[in-house]
Amino acid sequence: MQRGTFQLMKTVNKKIILNKIRTSEPISRAQIAKETGLTPPTVSSIVKELVDEGLVKESKLGESSGGRKPTMLHINSDAFYVIGVDAGPEMVECVLTDLTGEIYQRTSSSLKGQLSNERFLSLLKENIYAILQLSKIELEKIIGIGIAMHGVVDVESGRSLIAPNLNLRDIPIKDELSKEFDLTIKVENDARAMALGESWFGGHGDVDSMVAVNIGHGVGAGVVINGKLYHGSHDMAGELGHMTIDLHGDVCMCGNRGCLQTFVNGDAIVKRMKEQYNDVEEITAKEIYERALQGEAACVQILGETGNIIGIGLTNLIHLINPSKIVLGGGVMKSEKFLMPTILETIQDRALTSKSKETAVMVTKLGDDATLLGAVSLLLVELFDPVS
Repeated sequence: MQRGTFQLMKTVNKKIILNKIRTSEPISRAQIAKETGLTPPTVSSIVKELVDEGLVKESKLGESSGGRKPTMLHINSDAFYVIGVDAGPEMVECVLTDLTGEIYQRTSSSLKGQLSNERFLSLLKENIYAILQLSKIELEKIIGIGIAMHGVVDVESGRSLIAPNLNLRDIPIKDELSKEFDLTIKVENDARAMALGESWFGGHGDVDSMVAVNIGHGVGAGVVINGKLYHGSHDMAGELGHMTIDLHGDVCMCGNRGCLQTFVNGDAIVKRMKEQYNDVEEITAKEIYERALQGEAACVQILGETGNIIGIGLTNLIHLINPSKIVLGGGVMKSEKFLMPTILETIQDRALTSKSKETAVMVTKLGDDATLLGAVSLLLVELFDPVS
């Protein structure tokens, strides 16, 4: 689906009907009219367009309420496809999905070693071309490419302003990929993309406010309010990892001291382990978790301490935003068994009110695909959301 084809969804009413079918399928034309307030002739006319365009399909007749049995409507999930990319800080991962987020193909490349902007963009293009070749899907059936990018992103221009873990700045991702593929390109911070993906695919229902926190090499967060990502005035909303916890703490890769991520990312967990237990050999955060599973007390303690610090950060988040739900993801949260008890205990101890102590906190059910599906959702919002 080449750039400009989103004009296919040129009317708000068309998006309202398409989204109603997506969220309520199977659904009849009469039900759509009743639940949206649109007139039956308007619904019938727009549904015909959607069927003709291949986005909606009809199924066997539904239950009758006294008259003729209604024809039921569904989203034609394999009518079009989306490419989603999780870019950095260690890998470029790329998937092809249908309109329901079902993954059909995957590719990936390592981002190790010194990178230039040009080399980074080249790796993005190589993975996208690989997906196209594997899938043999025609470009006309792809509605666009969503990029979940590590670091600070200017969403409007689609530029990566700062990618600290890659030591890169000012990467013109949208411009370069638009020229290369002639598709709609959406670029978003990876944690915010993850938050949007959670709201679409995480099974959370109609939560009015949700924060997704990605804890891995860094710490980022995305805020979704009434189904919309909150960006702040300069696309800086969600930089939870750079909340200062200790004025005199370690220097963060951002240049400031004592940022939250210097206490809870994978490297910080390893550093604390070595500082507290001088005789420990070279070890990784993954090995600390594995040894905790085997009952090694020192590893259990380190992860418990990490959960306490994460809990302090989340308590600050609850006091600032007061979300209905917080969803945690990223590599560090694979140690959920040892982190979550102290995370929840810390929130109970520190949150100001009884209601704030009840904030739902959980680990993503989307696993390692949470950010990739977030990248996909950047395009689905464009297709289905009436006010996008």
